[in-house]
Amino acid sequence: MSADDRSADPTHPPQRIDLRIMATTDLHMHVLGYDYFADRPSARLGLSRTAALIARARKSAANNLLFDNGDFLQGSPMGDYLAAAEDLLPRRPHPAIAAMNALDYDAATIGNHDFSFGMGFLRRTLEGAGFPFVASNLYPRKPLPSFPEVLLPRKFRDRAGRWHLLQIGVLGFLPPQTVEWEPDLRTEIRVGDILTAARAGIARLRAAGADLIVALAHSGIGALEPSPMMENAATALAALPGIDVVVAGHTHRVFPAPDHPGGPGIDTVAGTLAGKPAVMAGFWGSHLGVIDLGLEPRDEGWRIASFQCRAEPIAGDEDHPAVTTPAMPAHRETLRHFRRRVGRTELPLSSYFSLIGDDPGLRLVTMAQRWHVRRALRGTRWQELPILSAAAPFRAGGRGGPDHYTDVPAGRLTLRNIADLYLFPNRICAIRLSGSDVAEWLERSASLFHRVHAGQADQPLIDPDFPSYNFDVIGGLDWQIDLARPPRYAPDGRLANAGSRRIVALTHRGRPVDPAQEFILVTNSYRLSDCGMFAPVVSGRPVLLDGTSRTREVLRRYIARRRVLAPESGTGWRFAPLPGTSVLFETSPAAAPQIDRLCRPVETVGLAANGFLQLRLHL
Repeated sequence: MSADDRSADPTHPPQRIDLRIMATTDLHMHVLGYDYFADRPSARLGLSRTAALIARARKSAANNLLFDNGDFLQGSPMGDYLAAAEDLLPRRPHPAIAAMNALDYDAATIGNHDFSFGMGFLRRTLEGAGFPFVASNLYPRKPLPSFPEVLLPRKFRDRAGRWHLLQIGVLGFLPPQTVEWEPDLRTEIRVGDILTAARAGIARLRAAGADLIVALAHSGIGALEPSPMMENAATALAALPGIDVVVAGHTHRVFPAPDHPGGPGIDTVAGTLAGKPAVMAGFWGSHLGVIDLGLEPRDEGWRIASFQCRAEPIAGDEDHPAVTTPAMPAHRETLRHFRRRVGRTELPLSSYFSLIGDDPGLRLVTMAQRWHVRRALRGTRWQELPILSAAAPFRAGGRGGPDHYTDVPAGRLTLRNIADLYLFPNRICAIRLSGSDVAEWLERSASLFHRVHAGQADQPLIDPDFPSYNFDVIGGLDWQIDLARPPRYAPDGRLANAGSRRIVALTHRGRPVDPAQEFILVTNSYRLSDCGMFAPVVSGRPVLLDGTSRTREVLRRYIARRRVLAPESGTGWRFAPLPGTSVLFETSPAAAPQIDRLCRPVETVGLAANGFLQLRLHL
């Protein structure tokens, strides 16, 4: 009897199949290992760097699958340029799609930021893909080049050298809140509950003969217990019968990793969610997610007999030509465009000290927003109301590492610098709030900080689970943050300490803010969504301006009008005094030359093991 004859003989079951699943996620248009904000190559990011890992991983595992988990189109100057100049460029595959085609991806899903440039742009981009896009909980009004689920027939060789045809089912999910974050999509798509869509997709795939089901979840690792319309549903998704493997994303974390938050159903060492193998590969191409499966036959197909999960970081400056070659024309065009001069700054604009109240770039953003809205509301019945302006630092360390900061040196300002100062393509909006609403807005921001105990030294200042993009400061006000009181809110926006209020000495033009006083608050379109940290404050408040102007374009016009800038570094707030108390604050080592310009004294402690520079701040 031949080997092939034995493979069909029930007394001689096939040997184990070793299958490697690889995944990228949250690339955000960082196709090349190039930091456009700093205008220099980077060894910490880029699909071209990740591609080198993919090539090595394939070399050591003949049976393999490669997936992308969404948010690949928006997030870098190259992505912005390609969207803005689409009609001016020759028709060719989008560089991200061209790179994925060259790397032979098997399938991908769509993330919420992939809609940032509109449905038309997304539709045209996906048409160039040589692999399927899967979006199981997306319901477009007009056809989109994507599928609710796909079945990938793949031949794999077992350890004895025999071939087997397996049917790999793939589901893909994006956050149900996508339409809230991108309100222009409301007439074009509906995004449903992840778990509801998953149950239906599992049933269809199993009926079609799927041997293995992989869930590409552009969704974070959250609670095991399901709830309707979960944003971070990866753990609850893994718990569904029929799901075999989960690829998570959206929150820009690394999993498995010792510093990832644990919880019911979350094993940060083994890399499992609800006992299923899972991975999350950071962001911007920083890691490659790898899941090695050992598959064994069972009566109705195959089962996972063993697995190993890891998120492998990129290393060095090794690029893969399959990615660099198709991306180079767009790269050169992007550099040419973003190096155009728009003005000049007399001071460096950096976010190194944003979380201790010193960020001239953030102050510049709030000034530009107020200027725009004041002009837009001129001649309306709202023109006499005081205008406040809210903004948050998008790049202030945290999960992005010690290089993840805005850093615009003194001198000429270019379009690249504007992209660094304001990362996302949000629109400027304005709402009417009361003084008590404004105080509550600031309470949510102030929950970024740990509670500090008076009289103790070197306490950690920042809660690492609280993203800096939720740390709004409000131009036009002055206030203090009392760290001796516990944070009122948890990082996910839940009320944590109802009796606590950290915001003290809140004033407007030198006078205490009356809770009943009316203000216009300038914010962005993301903040107006019905979800997120500030949604309870926004809900039901009158929207006075919901225009089409993008914050970055307004910032460009504001700078061009003034030509030479010297914004103050303070952002209106400081910590309430706590004598005999100190905290430790992390920033980039590149911040060292700017420490002397701070208006508050800090002491350098030294480099931490994670690469950040530690500073001591006396309260």
